[in-house]
Amino acid sequence: MTPRDASDDSRWSDLDRPPLNAVALRRGLVREGGLWREVEVVQRTGSTNSDLVALAEAGKAGEGWVLVAEEQTAGRGRLDRQWTAPARSGLFFSVLLAPSEVPVARWGWLPLLTGVAVATGLARAAGVDTALKWPNDLLVSIGGEERKAGGILAERAGDHGVVVGVGINVTLRENELPVPTAGSVALAGAVSTDRDPLLRAVLRALEEWYRRWREAGGDPAGSGLQETYAAGCATLGRTVRAELPGDRSIVGEAVAVDGDGRLVIATEEGVQEPVGAGDIVHLRPA
Repeated sequence: MTPRDASDDSRWSDLDRPPLNAVALRRGLVREGGLWREVEVVQRTGSTNSDLVALAEAGKAGEGWVLVAEEQTAGRGRLDRQWTAPARSGLFFSVLLAPSEVPVARWGWLPLLTGVAVATGLARAAGVDTALKWPNDLLVSIGGEERKAGGILAERAGDHGVVVGVGINVTLRENELPVPTAGSVALAGAVSTDRDPLLRAVLRALEEWYRRWREAGGDPAGSGLQETYAAGCATLGRTVRAELPGDRSIVGEAVAVDGDGRLVIATEEGVQEPVGAGDIVHLRPA
């Protein structure tokens, strides 16, 4: 099935969830000298990440391409978790980046950079404070409770590119939450849930942070990214359990995010162990 342009579909019945305006998004984001070169909005697809990786590897998409879906039927999170939500209830999109001047060893900062950009964009356009759970969860506060409202997934696209996918629950209602620990921008008290300006704000913030990071050669300290990420990271200062590959786990205090983007955990034995991959569980509230 070939996905249709969502701007051509007027058959929507939920007045609280109008479709995105693809023409207006292109007009607002694609400009001479800017990062974003193409913004495509499709009505429905399995996974925007999978689609954009395939386009990139076929030579049909380049850096600065943005693919947005009104509905994903096979969206993926970390550790192959499924990500599903009602049509037009959130922002589900992927971007293609190719930071050729940045050493590949520093590309691991891209999902963290994207998290900072999402938090920045949502604060500007929705008036919602978003905290970052290492490495890629977006948290909001609902009734004093921390809940997950989004996530980020980065994948290599050939030898020279990275596709970064973002899923954000925007208007998801309490009775639509997949699990009690989920949340949405609307439930967090957003001043606006209009997805067009929200998406523009997030992508503009992503362009801004990506430019700063690239100009610094990917140096997270020199670009200010490491400090900004740490300031917004809800994981730091918490007692956590890291579920690691090979059925191993570590319990301790998350004390830092190092120069490689790894979470540093101080164990009770006095050892500081950097974690580059794994599932992090917050064991007590901040």
